[in-house]
Amino acid sequence: MSWIQKLYETYEQCKGREPPGSERLMAIGHTPQQAHIEITLDADGNFKGARIIQKEETVIPATEKSAGRTGKAPPPHPLCDKVQYCAADYPYPGYGGGKPSFFKEYEEQLSKWCESEFSHPKAKAVLAYVRKGCVVTDLVREKILHIDSVGKLLTRWTSENQAPDLFRLLTAKAGERDQGDAFIRWHVWEANNPCTAVWEDPSLQEAWAKFDASTKRLMGICMVTGEDVALAMSHPKRIRHAGDGAKLISANDSSGYTFRGRFTDDTGLQACGIGYEITQKAHNALRWLIHRQAYRNEEQVIVTWAVSGKPVPDPFRDSLSLFLGAEETVQAAIENVLPDSGDTGQAFALRLKKAIAGYRAQLDPTEGIVVMGLDSATPGRMAITFYRELLGSEFLNRIQAWHEKYAWPQNFGKDSRFVGAPAPRDIAEAAFSTRIGERGELRVDDKLRKATVERLLPCIVDGRTLPRDLVNSVVHRASNRIGLKYWEWEKFLGIACSLFKGFFNKREYQMTLETDRTSRDYLYGRLLAIAEYIEDRALYVGGEARDTTATKLMQRFADRPASTWRTIELALIPSKSRLRAKRPHFLYAVEKLLDEVVSSFVEEDFLDDRKLSGEFLLGYHCQRQALNLSKADSAASNEKISAE
Repeated sequence: MSWIQKLYETYEQCKGREPPGSERLMAIGHTPQQAHIEITLDADGNFKGARIIQKEETVIPATEKSAGRTGKAPPPHPLCDKVQYCAADYPYPGYGGGKPSFFKEYEEQLSKWCESEFSHPKAKAVLAYVRKGCVVTDLVREKILHIDSVGKLLTRWTSENQAPDLFRLLTAKAGERDQGDAFIRWHVWEANNPCTAVWEDPSLQEAWAKFDASTKRLMGICMVTGEDVALAMSHPKRIRHAGDGAKLISANDSSGYTFRGRFTDDTGLQACGIGYEITQKAHNALRWLIHRQAYRNEEQVIVTWAVSGKPVPDPFRDSLSLFLGAEETVQAAIENVLPDSGDTGQAFALRLKKAIAGYRAQLDPTEGIVVMGLDSATPGRMAITFYRELLGSEFLNRIQAWHEKYAWPQNFGKDSRFVGAPAPRDIAEAAFSTRIGERGELRVDDKLRKATVERLLPCIVDGRTLPRDLVNSVVHRASNRIGLKYWEWEKFLGIACSLFKGFFNKREYQMTLETDRTSRDYLYGRLLAIAEYIEDRALYVGGEARDTTATKLMQRFADRPASTWRTIELALIPSKSRLRAKRPHFLYAVEKLLDEVVSSFVEEDFLDDRKLSGEFLLGYHCQRQALNLSKADSAASNEKISAE
């Protein structure tokens, strides 16, 4: 139960000390709910107006049972609820209704609260209004609810006119929408209280929490704190979002043989007895953390936090998002750290250490850090798929190691060029994306993305080695340019180089061209880049726009380099002839470089036609970078050639 304990400690340390701009931690005895209708009352419970709201998430008072309600006769919430709970005139002769009214249970529960020592003026105003039995009548008059010609509430909108807002907000069941499912929240005008919204009034939330606590009767030992406290019979849902019905802890077997022979009752308390206040605070803290800083992929959620609430680096961000900032380019970052250096790797390392040092200054070395993954296979059950507790220093060391180990120049588009490690989401896309849909966009199957992220998580948090098959998949994808747009291939190429470099970290690959590295695969990658550069320049001089031979044969070159190089070399003859006539000095320099690379091969390596490893992508990428001069350098070079 350590995860509940950590979440409970987080709630205790962060409640009332939430970071600026962050939403407040939810009070115990409350639950989030999407509201559709907002009714305004005065302090005496007189109707003042109503309006439709666009499914805004609202924190409402809730009982232990209503917070996780399901079934045909779910228990009511104590204050804000659906029309069928709040309206005594639903269903009403003349209006009709798709479901029975639960007003009696709602009114009884609200009355008990208002008659207790923990009553609140806003709750009393709501009670006074609903007892008048005119909620549906008022909402129909305000054109919030809609009736047909005989006075029955509509379940279908058949008019040619645009459907009302409420019909667009409610979920259809078998093609029908029950207006009784519309959820109501309240505004109450109160003297000397500028806060009219019941869901934002701290005094009302405190009053309900005290009343709710006074109703608890089941006492026992809490397995989290070890104290004799009021135990929870039901645990909260709506953890990941307001419509989330999955629970982390549930026990509802009242028949069959699930618990017999092991326990003496069906409550589940003998297996998992947790204090009501403890589980409420723990789940509220988890809900707050997820909304604030979690990685999300459909139903999969992974959240990282410090128990103290201090900021921590997100392990699921790439280096640009995490350290450099969305508006700062990598060149600006390098200049800030190392103005006069051309060593990209050193500049990135210094920038990374500076960013990590910022977190170290805020986090104590022994600070508790938790990484927790959640997912649900069914709508009602949620599982913890990953859980780690680390010290602050240990967590920061592993994040720094991940970004250093897998750092490589990345090109994700015009405004996303940086040096660093890619995000797990991008790695999954590079490995397994397929082109689907009419627009032909690259997409990854949600289940495959989930599985990939779960495999990458231990590599980041625990420092484990990347799965070899994942590295091979990305390398293979980057080697096959056919079917990829140019910017997509550029992105996958950078990711492939990043993963291969990190996987073979002991080889100490550099992010700049290594002219002294003479391994077969690296040299073949350099050859491919030079051949592409020669033909590309010749096409530019001739005013042609087409793929080079090196581009077309890249996949074949990766499988059979020696034999394919002969084909590429022969295809360069027309390009060389054109450059010899129009750019002789350029051709001389490039041919000299080509000869230097070929002469670096050991003879048997150059003739070896075995498949290349991902190392050839490193040589190709680095040689490409070295050949692609900046605009200023290129202009200066052309001026020099013209002068000669």
